[in-house]
Amino acid sequence: MPFQGLGGLETYVLEDGEARVEVIPSRGALVTRMNVGGDELLYLDESTVVDLSKNVRGGIPVLFPIAGKLPGDTYPVGRQAYSMTQHGFARRLPWTVRQAEREMLVLGLSATEETLRQFPWRFDAQLTLSLDGPQLTLDFDVENRDERPLPVHLGFHPYFHVLDMVKAAASVATDATKAWDNRQGKVVPFRGLNLTAPEVDLHLLDHSEAGTTLHRGLGRRPVKLTWSIEFQRMVVWTLQGKDFVCVEPWTASAGALATGEGLLHVAPGERFSLIFGIGA
Repeated sequence: MPFQGLGGLETYVLEDGEARVEVIPSRGALVTRMNVGGDELLYLDESTVVDLSKNVRGGIPVLFPIAGKLPGDTYPVGRQAYSMTQHGFARRLPWTVRQAEREMLVLGLSATEETLRQFPWRFDAQLTLSLDGPQLTLDFDVENRDERPLPVHLGFHPYFHVLDMVKAAASVATDATKAWDNRQGKVVPFRGLNLTAPEVDLHLLDHSEAGTTLHRGLGRRPVKLTWSIEFQRMVVWTLQGKDFVCVEPWTASAGALATGEGLLHVAPGERFSLIFGIGA
């Protein structure tokens, strides 16, 4: 059964063994907490959850139908231009609870007149969250209910709890050799991560594994991430003075809805699923 959580928002709980996950459907299907054996894996700025005018900073925002920012916040469809702000609308809209069990929660988001003004395709998205011991799986499934191929640019934006004072001992496993540096706006050679820098905002372009491991330093549980092979970009973002490191799987680089580069498509009447797993 749900309970009234932060700001009185209806919150659902998944539990299995020593693991507990909390989710607020009305705040973009947001996973707000993941606690394993008393260790809080996720960072959350609670003030951004209770202030409905703000984008939430923390938890695991769902980035759909775009991840990142479009050039000028616009993209063309035929001869018409459409506007959409950074990371899309799914993280800001309420999702509907379709099924709720002790270890599983199914949430849904369908096209509305509001979404069609930004993204002119009819769709049905479903997010299934399942907990198996210390392993949380997020299964994003989308159905194309339109008569044209449905473009899909999906990302997840988990904020992992890493104390700022121990970032020098934290690391993200990767074999990447080049990255898009979002601060400089260009591709740069990748020679490793300095998570103590004032800001890290790197999009690793040739990370070859369908997942990674985040080592959080000083005896904290490492976090093992796995994802579908369609996630072709791994984004690492952190800010000095903040107790988080974001490790984000994206299916394509920012702007894909405008450029078409790396964009996935779902045929009319078909469904397509992508999976993201987090284990402690």
